[in-house]
Amino acid sequence: MTILVTGATGFVGQALVARLRGRSCREPVRLLDRVEPPRIDDERFTALAGDLLDPAVVTAALAGVDTVIHLASVPGAAAEADPVLARRVNIDATLGLLEQIDAGKRLVRFVYASSIAVFGSLPGHVDDATPALPAMVYGAQKRMMELALADFHRRGRVQGIALRLPGVVARASGASGLKSAFMSEIFHAAANGDTCVLPVSRAATAWMMSGNCAASNLLYAATLDEVAGQALTLPAVRVCMGDLADLLFGEQSPDVRFEPDAALEAAFGSYPPLSTPAAEVLGFRHDGDLAALADTVLADVLDHG
Repeated sequence: MTILVTGATGFVGQALVARLRGRSCREPVRLLDRVEPPRIDDERFTALAGDLLDPAVVTAALAGVDTVIHLASVPGAAAEADPVLARRVNIDATLGLLEQIDAGKRLVRFVYASSIAVFGSLPGHVDDATPALPAMVYGAQKRMMELALADFHRRGRVQGIALRLPGVVARASGASGLKSAFMSEIFHAAANGDTCVLPVSRAATAWMMSGNCAASNLLYAATLDEVAGQALTLPAVRVCMGDLADLLFGEQSPDVRFEPDAALEAAFGSYPPLSTPAAEVLGFRHDGDLAALADTVLADVLDHG
């Protein structure tokens, strides 16, 4: 099996590469991004730089590939600020990959990194029957590609599965194009001994997953015996931001301040209870609980910054 990972230099991409490097399997892995991924001293890995909108780049990247894990995207706030660029990356580039696979002679497993942004405003409980009604550009584009993937799967050349990732933490500190960046910043502040100002209340809730767990789920999707072109909402730990702050900084620590932005909290800090039986019965997993999530994320931040 030859694997292609797009968006390989991003946060989730780097976590996935680390997981792939730790495997004993000898299958080749191609890492593709706009900027050439760092060279890896491992003969299994090939780093490629190129634009997914360039058909020649896509043709070369897909040659002999059996599995694509498609992570490349323009995320939330960046997509909202520049919907034209977001369309080119999130829609046009994804369709270009699928069309080249569909035109080829190989059956390819296509694991698509979708997002809980497909839901938009949330009801009091989310489960597998909750309709996807996106409220932002990014979520709308992710939902469009879920539908496109299902159609390509139906046509037979693509074995498609879309995984709706929750808030994956802790991304690099600083500008990330994500309005939900506070979910990561709290971990960096705790690891570095800094103060932290959160734009949500203590009662705010979020669905979170460590980068390591996200990588495990993506790789697991690549190895399932069968997929059905479906979009699955992944299990996640539902985190109360006050509880997380107390765990990371100690109860009532002066190093954490809550200064709620009502609009931001409504969009990114009001996540209800979540049930994901369709994903769980297939073997997808979350980090376990808040303490386990925090331990995993802090260890990663301390190792990599």
